[in-house]
Amino acid sequence: MEPLALKDHDKESRVFLARVLLAFSVAAFLMILLVVRLFYLQIIQHEVFSTLSDQNRIQVQPLPPMRGLIYDRHGELIADNSPSFHLAITPEAVVDLEELILKLNKMLNLSDREIERFRKQLARRNRAFESVPLRYKLSQKEIAKISVDLSSMPGVRVEARLVRNYPKGELMVHAIGSVRRINEKDAKSIDPIAYLGTDHVGKIGVEKYYEKDLLGEVGYQRVEIDARGRVMKILDYSLPLPGSNLHLHLDSGLQQVAFDALGNNRGAVVAIEPKTGGILAVVSKPGYDPNLFVTGIDHFSYSKLRDSESTPLFNRAIQGQYEPGSTIKPMLGLSALSAGVIDETYLVEDPGWYQLPGDERLYRDWNWKITGEGGHGKVTLDKAIYRSCNVFFYDVSVKLGIDNISRDLSLFGFGANTILDLPEAKKGLLPSRDWKKRVRGFPWYPGDTLNIGIGQGDMLVTPLQLATSVSLIANRGSWIAPRILRSGSDRIDVTKSKAPKNLDHIMSKHWVSVIKAMEKVVHRGGQGAGENGTAWASIGQYVNYRMAGKSGTAQVVGIAQDEEYNEEELDERLRKHAWFVGFAPLNEPTIAIAVIVENGGSGSEIAAPVAKAVIDFHIGKEARDSFQASGDEV
Repeated sequence: MEPLALKDHDKESRVFLARVLLAFSVAAFLMILLVVRLFYLQIIQHEVFSTLSDQNRIQVQPLPPMRGLIYDRHGELIADNSPSFHLAITPEAVVDLEELILKLNKMLNLSDREIERFRKQLARRNRAFESVPLRYKLSQKEIAKISVDLSSMPGVRVEARLVRNYPKGELMVHAIGSVRRINEKDAKSIDPIAYLGTDHVGKIGVEKYYEKDLLGEVGYQRVEIDARGRVMKILDYSLPLPGSNLHLHLDSGLQQVAFDALGNNRGAVVAIEPKTGGILAVVSKPGYDPNLFVTGIDHFSYSKLRDSESTPLFNRAIQGQYEPGSTIKPMLGLSALSAGVIDETYLVEDPGWYQLPGDERLYRDWNWKITGEGGHGKVTLDKAIYRSCNVFFYDVSVKLGIDNISRDLSLFGFGANTILDLPEAKKGLLPSRDWKKRVRGFPWYPGDTLNIGIGQGDMLVTPLQLATSVSLIANRGSWIAPRILRSGSDRIDVTKSKAPKNLDHIMSKHWVSVIKAMEKVVHRGGQGAGENGTAWASIGQYVNYRMAGKSGTAQVVGIAQDEEYNEEELDERLRKHAWFVGFAPLNEPTIAIAVIVENGGSGSEIAAPVAKAVIDFHIGKEARDSFQASGDEV
């Protein structure tokens, strides 16, 4: 039996010491790493992590500015802001967004459109912790429902916001336009910083053109929040700057009178103050309530407006393009006088029709088309205007030729948008020899000139253009480009106006001749059925001031060579459009007007009374204001 080996204490001590040294080295190395990491985090990256920490605790919230107000010329508010309560969600404070939406859906019965809109707005956000509206215009009952469970829904809050309100509703929509919610197309073109906290943008009319003035400047506030996203304390803030208030030339009272005077008819009225170019009234009927679009119109209501046969969304006053009919005869008369192709004594024998040399076609007078009877006999320019004699202007148009007609009518603003602050206004169509060749591929024929000579054929104008041209006559050729703004912005740049130059080439006596003839349209009466002014029976014998006017009708369907026009047998929407233009008072005009009644028939019978109602109100109001300014009793 071998003896037992004794332990080697030296060896064991060396092994133990090696292990201790290794463990200490590892621990020391780890400690050094920890210290370095702490130094990096606490010292070098202090500002970074301090900022990240603050972002969990502190938010910078945008403070949307109050949109500028819009007033009419008398200081009456026509676009303001009213408080509204919205349900909004801050996604960063929500644990499960889809579950939250399902819960809110059960509470509020959200529509698919509301949920889809929320998702789109969420995707367009530019900043974290920015709330996104889910439902606009909460009712008091809905607010109460949400408030009960608000503590169990972090990230959900009821926000009070100011939203656009149009107290005049349908009355002013085509005059000032409206704001609507920012959509995907808008989001690509607007400055995202300027619109922080703002859901709406001006889409049409004054609201769109003066958007930069009306919007204002966004403010900010730094707030401390808790884990649920609730604001605990406001640390500091920068107040938003409200948008500019605009004062327009529009007269709300005049607008209402024009709206009522149109009755149930489709049509438009535009009234202008000649000495300033200020738009006094812009009425297009039927219209719609712009408040429906501010916070979002439902699909059914929008489809009803969009698909309506009466097209209430369409602004007839500035975008409706119609044949002008006889309303352009005063302009053609001025053109012929200034060109020297006729003078005031020039006579035309009117048998009721006109015939071009070598052409078998008869171009009939309006009287012949309606009654089948003869024409107006011997006619000068004076009678041709107050009796609206087509044959005279057939003859004049041939003498002038289409090149002169196109050039001279352009001087009255036709074929262009001359208004300074409504760029969406249509230009109409002023045809020419080159235009027909380029667009239609055909040469210009003499018969085309005859049609233009009575405001028919290819020529198209808007009510705004006709009111502007009549205002130019009232000013004896002095061009003052129309504008809707009176004060509140410096965006109007007269130097960029597309208005032609003053019509200085037309002699004073020619203005006098044509205006006297337009006066007779209204005031010449008691001379017999074939000698009275066309509007004397309907309005002339009932006015107690002097005015100048011109009636007109525009065909919707063509009349065959041997066919008589029978309005009663035509479908209502195929009947002629009724026009009337004019200005008053005669010597010191303060209002020029254009009225169209779609499918109304006779301009003198249907459109003229509308114009009279508007001018009556304007003249009467001016008289009352004059008395009050002088201190006399009304």
